[in-house]
Amino acid sequence: MNFIVYDLEATCWMGRPPGGVNEVIEIGAVKVNRYGEIVSKFNKFVKPHVNPYLSHFCKKLTSISQEDVNKADKFNKVAQQFQDWIDIWDEDYLLCAWGDSDIKLLKSDCKIHKMDDDWLDKNINIKQQYHSLINATKKTGLKSVIKKEGFEFTGIHHRAIADAENTAKIFQKYIDMWRY
Repeated sequence: MNFIVYDLEATCWMGRPPGGVNEVIEIGAVKVNRYGEIVSKFNKFVKPHVNPYLSHFCKKLTSISQEDVNKADKFNKVAQQFQDWIDIWDEDYLLCAWGDSDIKLLKSDCKIHKMDDDWLDKNINIKQQYHSLINATKKTGLKSVIKKEGFEFTGIHHRAIADAENTAKIFQKYIDMWRY
């Protein structure tokens, strides 16, 4: 089994998105094998379709530039590359994200682009399971959990690949504890 520990960045605004739609603008992921070893990484920007221009808030929060997304492929192409990297046809895999917003966002983008989303059915919410494991009454964010667990947060927060790599630290530490 390969565990796909991933994170997304999305279009965002101070307040409601225009048209009520957020879209994926970056997919970052690490592939962890059953022994807890990172065997591969995936990182791609995505050109948004509904709201193609990033807000000032979004650019500041994510450090993703308008040029980054302008040069990127649209979601359907990047999602296909992501599926190929996961190897959804030949491999046993599980999608693992910190929270449930990423899986909802992937499903939403699949719907916008009229793509099949069956490949997203194999997924777990690491944040929810982690807080159950440690019997926490309050759910805390990734950065605080990384510190609490004795790790150093590496990379740029709110960049998909950095958040995926940091989430993988928690995933690897508790690899035998996840329910799926």
